[in-house]
Amino acid sequence: MQGLNTTVTGVLKKILFFMILIMMWELVYKVGVDYLKIWKPYIFPSPIDVFKTLVALFQDNTITIAIVASIKRLIIGYAISLVIGVSLGILIVRYKYIDENMSALILGLQTLPSICWLPFAILWYGLNESAIIFVIAIGSIFAVSMATVSAIKNVEPIYLKAARTMGARGVRLYGSVIAPASLPTIITGMKQGWSFAWRALMSGEMLSATKGLGQVLVVGRELGDINQVMAVMIVIVVLGLVIDKLIFDSLEKNVRYKWGLERR
Repeated sequence: MQGLNTTVTGVLKKILFFMILIMMWELVYKVGVDYLKIWKPYIFPSPIDVFKTLVALFQDNTITIAIVASIKRLIIGYAISLVIGVSLGILIVRYKYIDENMSALILGLQTLPSICWLPFAILWYGLNESAIIFVIAIGSIFAVSMATVSAIKNVEPIYLKAARTMGARGVRLYGSVIAPASLPTIITGMKQGWSFAWRALMSGEMLSATKGLGQVLVVGRELGDINQVMAVMIVIVVLGLVIDKLIFDSLEKNVRYKWGLERR
């Protein structure tokens, strides 16, 4: 009962915080736009107008169709990046030659903005789904692979010594000791890769005429509709927070609980 009360109190505090934030936003709008005339309405939006635009986008299914299309691309591209990124990270740790020659290159590629890969994607695949999925995958592969390398290299040496003493070698050593011990750090890298995938998705959708949140964002820009631009940005932030809370946060807590690092 006490835990439930604590949770409810925490939720109410967050709601109150965001209500105060919205009220401050509206106050700044009223003062800056209506009274002092510092900004024009098409430059600085009102939260009320943004909410109305958001409702209208949901009513005509524009934003719903965009969300479904974007999430579908995101899941496919991110899944590809996880498979390739984790495999590449294991190879780098497993073979010293690859580590010495590839680590610096991958670290450099990780800093490259995702939009830089878009010309390659268009030349190789054309303006279609495959191009956007390629940009999403390539945008998050290197973050996942570097996190995997860091996670495996930072496994406690005592675990490895104990496992080898008991006869664990090769695949058995990785499956029974290294993978479970490195999983918390890998999950952190997965969260970082997810954020890179979101950025790559927006880059791809904003520069190609296709259904998605990026396309709705571009339409708002072309129409000079700051309310639509802000509404889409809010949807992206909310989706990111919800997915992080429901998937990554839950996964991270379960792993930490299993390792005795956190209580339920």
